[in-house]
Amino acid sequence: MRLGLALGYWGRGPDPRHVELAVEAERLGYDSVWTAESWGSDAFTALTWIAAHTRRVRLGTAVAQMAARAPTATAMHALTLDHLSGGRMLLGLGLSGPQVVEGWYGRPFPDSPLTATREYVEVVRQVLRRRAPVALDGRYHPLPYTGPGATGLGKPLKPVTHPLRPGLPVLLGAEGPRNIAQTVRVADGWLPLYWSPLRTHLHAAALASAPEGFMVAPLAQARLCADVAEGLRPVRAMLAFYIGAMGHASRNFHADLMARMGFPEEAARVRALFLAGRREEAVAAVPSAFADEISLVGPRARLAERLALWRAGPVTDLLVVTRDVGTLRVLAELNA
Repeated sequence: MRLGLALGYWGRGPDPRHVELAVEAERLGYDSVWTAESWGSDAFTALTWIAAHTRRVRLGTAVAQMAARAPTATAMHALTLDHLSGGRMLLGLGLSGPQVVEGWYGRPFPDSPLTATREYVEVVRQVLRRRAPVALDGRYHPLPYTGPGATGLGKPLKPVTHPLRPGLPVLLGAEGPRNIAQTVRVADGWLPLYWSPLRTHLHAAALASAPEGFMVAPLAQARLCADVAEGLRPVRAMLAFYIGAMGHASRNFHADLMARMGFPEEAARVRALFLAGRREEAVAAVPSAFADEISLVGPRARLAERLALWRAGPVTDLLVVTRDVGTLRVLAELNA
């Protein structure tokens, strides 16, 4: 199992530690470094800056939001950074939810997310393969565009720049069972948001048909600390925010995922409390057991035990969410 460092997206401003952490992760033998985006900093610019300060570590987006760019634009970002980094790019994509797609990007959320995702990946693949002008008779991503307002002058085009790697890996953030099954069919890897090494049976059927080399790369918050309960506090705060704020009371993919993982009543209570403005109570309502399952928290001996559980399953790449160099170092030593 390879280790990656997941830096996420910026908060109020750029984190000056990101480059330092990426350089240290590379020195410690980490295989990859990942950036993300929500509705602030973008994933590709920060990743390019990290690429300029590193030499070996692979560079991934976990995730770049599909609604933010046309698939051809995303492919341009990926092939450009792949050239500049010497072939280190990993393109992780995610659809996001209706609140972000419609509220931030001003686009309708697709009524068939699976179709929209499949078309997006197909266009990206066509650009990167550069075998022929890019064309797709698609419902969501038709090329050329011939819908309302079209001039009729559009024509299929091939990228001017020759991609460095036609097979540049494409990974998808997917949460629903059908979405995961499609990911196995159309992508090179899966980026689970929450992963429990105690519940790998939930995904056994979908992953059984995964091709050789398929990446399973979940994110997990990690913290080397003496007090497990204290170490789980930021994990529970993160869960409360995603379950409560990253969705609507009637449609929240994160709450649905927590329910499928065995905590339906707790997910409903966390969401209700958060939406009622009772945020501290929402954090307190997140079960410590669930937070513990999907993270790596505690003293060195406990981290060793937990890491062994992750290695025993189908995970190929563990993307560690931390800003602590000591935690990075210990995990690298334990995973050696």
